[in-house]
Parts: sequence; C-alpha cells; structure tokens
Amino acid sequence: MSAKMRNIGPKSAAWLRQVGLRSLDDLAAVGAVEAYMKVRRAGFKPSLNLLYSLEGALKDCHWQEVPEARRTELVQAAEAAIALLPPPRGRPAAAPVTTTHHDEAAAHAPAFALFDDDRHGGSESRDGD
Repeated sequence: MSAKMRNIGPKSAAWLRQVGLRSLDDLAAVGAVEAYMKVRRAGFKPSLNLLYSLEGALKDCHWQEVPEARRTELVQAAEAAIALLPPPRGRPAAAPVTTTHHDEAAAHAPAFALFDDDRHGGSESRDGD
C-alpha cells in the first residue's frame, strides 16, 4: 500500500499490492470481500483476520471492533464467493459438506476452514505492523 492503512501489516500490504490494490481508495472501490477474494485467487492463504482487517481499514476502526453481525455477513459473503471458485487443477470439485453429528459447536462452524495456520491473529493482524 502506498500509505500505511490501519490494520494492514507488511505481509498483507504486499499481498494487496500484488493484486493491484495500492491505496485505501482502491480498497474502497472493491470492498473488503472482493479484496479478500483477490488475495485468495492470487494463491495466498489469508485468514479471516485479513477480511476483518480490510473492513476495519474501510471503517477506520481496529479489526476487533468490527461488530459480530458484520463479521458474520463478511464470512457468509466470502464463503459464497469461495464456493464459486473453480477447483484446483487436477482435483475434482469438492462434494457438498453435510453435518451428520450433533456436536453443537461443529454444527454452527463453517463448512470449511478459511483460516491458515495462524488461527489466533498473529502479528499480521495488529495495528502498526
């Protein structure tokens, strides 16, 4: 990013530059979900913290201050966009995921994980990185 944006650390900024998003205006033009999807389509593996961080940058708030209802909307939109992506080369499309157990927490979890190995918001998600 040409100017430092709130919530966007060096790794995320590099990803965004590589997909052509270099300013807050560029981010505002596509929105948080499309920016997140551009990063995913480029082959990077962002966590949901990037999605929340992008929304926070647009709203000029810390990513943890994005309301839970808005986070849910963002995740649902990202999941819908991910479902439209073609399967990786050489692999068949994934079969729909069904829940056959009664574990309450698992029943409300997304059908697939959007997280990378950094599930706890490592240094990439903090202000000032």
